[in-house]
Amino acid sequence: MAIGGTALAGPRARDAGVVVGILEPGPLNGITDVEGVRVGQVTLVEGTKIHTGVTAVLPHGGNIFQDKVPAGFVAENAFGKFMGSTQVVELGEIETPILLTNTLNVAEAAAGAIEWTLAQPGNEQVRSVNAVVGETNDGYLNDIRGRHVGKADARRAIETAKTGAVEEGAVGAGTGTVAFGWKGGIGTSSRKLPASLGGWTVGVLVQSNYGGVLNVAGVPVGVRLGKYDFKSEIEQRKADGSVVIVIATDAPVSDRNLRRIAERAFAGIARTGSSFSNGSGDYAVAFSTNAAVRRTPERRAAAASVETMPNDGMSSLFQAVAEATEEAVLNSLFTAKTVAGHNGTIEALPLDKVLPMVKRR
Repeated sequence: MAIGGTALAGPRARDAGVVVGILEPGPLNGITDVEGVRVGQVTLVEGTKIHTGVTAVLPHGGNIFQDKVPAGFVAENAFGKFMGSTQVVELGEIETPILLTNTLNVAEAAAGAIEWTLAQPGNEQVRSVNAVVGETNDGYLNDIRGRHVGKADARRAIETAKTGAVEEGAVGAGTGTVAFGWKGGIGTSSRKLPASLGGWTVGVLVQSNYGGVLNVAGVPVGVRLGKYDFKSEIEQRKADGSVVIVIATDAPVSDRNLRRIAERAFAGIARTGSSFSNGSGDYAVAFSTNAAVRRTPERRAAAASVETMPNDGMSSLFQAVAEATEEAVLNSLFTAKTVAGHNGTIEALPLDKVLPMVKRR
């Protein structure tokens, strides 16, 4: 079994001339533009049978269990499994890396995150860990019943997480995913607000595996290519699937307003052509890395004063997350490659046809 990354199959959307929104991206145009955020990925490929993996997002490089980060969670359509979400909703914080994998390996990913957390210096007396694990179903391209992701793979994704550019497309938890009938995968993007709006950064990472009628920067690409859900001759396709959105920001935002940011990420998903179908698990989790709002042991032990952004300061962050989410999905599609998998072949999005459509617009 091959373990590791794969080369990008195509350019990122912006590199191909497809510009989404009005705000500028950060230097990397990825979730790691938010200082301190790390991403690690393990990709598992064996012939046509196995196409799966794990993606880990770490809010910072320290002891996450001790220095928890405020967080918000939203399930737009909850046909899926998002482990740890109830405690995130209840307490408004995250205490482990966020892991993404396939539907039937949530337990193994959680076991890896728990083992890693318990092993961190300072956690010797920890007796409860809320592992945060999201999933999408990669069972068309991957032998999902084989449950090939192990807890060692999850730990490897965490332990190899790093800052810098994030690999996209058919990698990590996106190795076997499908979006709009084309090869989906992992995608990321960011937006940096101008100084007049605070200068904050919002970064997004998506695991795209959902359907609908694909739009690229407002162009009905799915219709023009003749490949979309609910088309009469392929009525059996009902736009089902899932998407997981991980959002990071360096803005000092409360868990309540992080939930509001997570809600706005779905504006970006809708712009790509999703209608959030009955069988789609659509989830977003958002966290802040800002030291002013971090849930340190001292702040958790007694009443503490915390400075957070007011409600009136949130609108620019809402705009940023919607734009970054839309572009992250496009990046997941643009950089994915054709994959011959367990039940058939899923083609990469034909950029030679898509890009002229967008440019004519």
